[in-house]
Amino acid sequence: MKKHYWYIFFALIISLFIYVFYRTDKTLINQVVIHLTSFKTYNGLKSSINAALPLNKYIIYSLPEGLWVFCITLTSKEFYFNLYQKRINCVFIPLVFAIGLELMQLFHLTNGRFDFFDICISLLFWFIAAKIIDTKQNFENLFHSLNRNNIICISSYAIVYFAHVIR
Repeated sequence: MKKHYWYIFFALIISLFIYVFYRTDKTLINQVVIHLTSFKTYNGLKSSINAALPLNKYIIYSLPEGLWVFCITLTSKEFYFNLYQKRINCVFIPLVFAIGLELMQLFHLTNGRFDFFDICISLLFWFIAAKIIDTKQNFENLFHSLNRNNIICISSYAIVYFAHVIR
């Protein structure tokens, strides 16, 4: 297993912990947890963890997005795709995704609140993943063939759906 996959795993676990125990129970991932346990069990555990480990609102609301950008940047940086005869490096897609989601929140096209701080955190984590952590880049076309690396890359984008708030 590639070394950077461990970074991804731990970042996703931290994000999952924050989402499950500190964010609204209306997110899809929390609805899954409630379905697997019960609302009473989930709520009791959530209350206990919140009391034992109170977190700052920036950690609760901005860190998970930064960690997600970190993960998708690491999974994307070895890929490219062709668009209108141009080769697009996938390392930039996480920035477009994160800033695009914030702008969609600003214009009330999706659930959530626009937060400039979220953009700053996303930029910081993108920079760490894109520039500091070396993945021994061997660029390949994301859609050329199906293998473990591009499945992990595409799946890392799909994970954001679990953070979606259900109305």
